[in-house]
Amino acid sequence: MNTVTTMKPAIQLPGKTPLLSGRGWTAWLSALIVLCALVPLLNLVIPAGSVFHMSDFAVGLIAKIMCYAICALAMDLIWGYTGILSLGHGLFFALGGYAMGMYLMRQIGLDGNYKSELPDFMVFLDWKALPWHWFFSGSFLATLILVVVVPGVVALVFGYFAFRSRIKGVYFSIITQALTFAAMLLFFRNETGFGGNNGFTDFKRILNIPIATPNMRMTLFVLTSLTLLLFFLLGRWLVGSKYGRVLRAIRDAETRVMFSGYSPLGYKLSIWVLSAMMCGVAGALYVPQVGIINPSEMSPANSIEIAIWAAVGGRATLIGPILGAFIVNGAKSWLTVTYPEFWLYFLGALFIGVTLYLPDGVVGLVKKLKGGRA
Repeated sequence: MNTVTTMKPAIQLPGKTPLLSGRGWTAWLSALIVLCALVPLLNLVIPAGSVFHMSDFAVGLIAKIMCYAICALAMDLIWGYTGILSLGHGLFFALGGYAMGMYLMRQIGLDGNYKSELPDFMVFLDWKALPWHWFFSGSFLATLILVVVVPGVVALVFGYFAFRSRIKGVYFSIITQALTFAAMLLFFRNETGFGGNNGFTDFKRILNIPIATPNMRMTLFVLTSLTLLLFFLLGRWLVGSKYGRVLRAIRDAETRVMFSGYSPLGYKLSIWVLSAMMCGVAGALYVPQVGIINPSEMSPANSIEIAIWAAVGGRATLIGPILGAFIVNGAKSWLTVTYPEFWLYFLGALFIGVTLYLPDGVVGLVKKLKGGRA
């Protein structure tokens, strides 16, 4: 009796070969850990008169760039690995920053210029009570929850309708940019209760501890560096799993993924919401270290810069966007002081040059140079 054996064809999820091998991941991760550990050492242990001493300004600058690096890492998860180019991630960064800023404004209390429990700008505008959306701003625990929940909910609602309608490509990018611009105009209005165009500033304390002290500055730096490392390891775990392989398959051939029995909606929506939450955490860490948050953080230009950081460092590498954030913002800090009129020209030329000659970014260039030597 002849028997016919039917075998189900194996489905291979499409995806590009990763730029980094296991040894490459370990090397870049070790370099990142060394940087995070070396900065406190150079600031606290090395005497101020030494050439190796790192000033408080430099510590604050590196911490600020680390916040940007978290945003670039979030962008890499949705753009580099999923193929979704967002030009509105500055909105999620600002929402997390505003959630933390509202708590810091409540911490000022009677130390403000108007000696009132209300924030100074509310007293100036003759407000009699806090609006409803400030209800949880007096609790640090509630603030930590809102830092994650608010950007996540906004991303969930927007992403569900966008992905369900199968909006993709340049159309999705334009819609995200329009959403960010609309939110910026909303936050500029004084009646919304977010400080208008001035935003929030003049913070005094966090958890009743003075915020403008070297110890608090170093504490915030350590928290930022640990958060960056945690998100990097989380991203490494995600992209190395089956979930990450499906994301790369959606990026390369979404239609084939659907025919293979996978629903792209759940994967795209989940990584989109996670990316927004990461930006919200970055914004919450950014505000107490910089000392100000205003609607300009929602400007479309800021969201475009996040995409530039990911492109310069190298998409779909995780470490590349972090490296790109340090390269671009380091150059920005130097050029805006020495040659401020050339910064925007440099940024545009950098993006064009990377697009034309370095499609895999700096990480891809390093790999090519190592392969050439081999």
